[in-house]
Amino acid sequence: QVQLVESGGGLVQAGGSLRLSCAASGRPLSNYAMGWFRQAPGKEREFVGGMSWGGVSTYYADSVKGRFTVSRDNAKNTVYLQMNSLKPEDTAAYYCAASSQRYSAYLRSTNYWGQGTQVTVSS
Repeated sequence: QVQLVESGGGLVQAGGSLRLSCAASGRPLSNYAMGWFRQAPGKEREFVGGMSWGGVSTYYADSVKGRFTVSRDNAKNTVYLQMNSLKPEDTAAYYCAASSQRYSAYLRSTNYWGQGTQVTVSS
């Protein structure tokens, strides 16, 4: 089992930045591809960005490409989502996820989820 705990969410003005963290326990994150998803009220959960286990491959949704960056520190068992140039439409609950398909950054299947952290971007 892997436990994932997100932190770093909050309220920010449009154009601002936030960095989310996802701390893992239970098993080494190096066993997994890691990524971030988000869900806005009344909408389905959507993929934001992902990274393969060694960080060689990354993949981002078009809506965040060039603004968001996924990174990982396997030694600290932590994954990050740096969010820059935030827009009101980025407002959502953000979830960290782990996939045992560790060579793929697409996270088409996931094994573990965090509980989420809220990000609110004001205009």
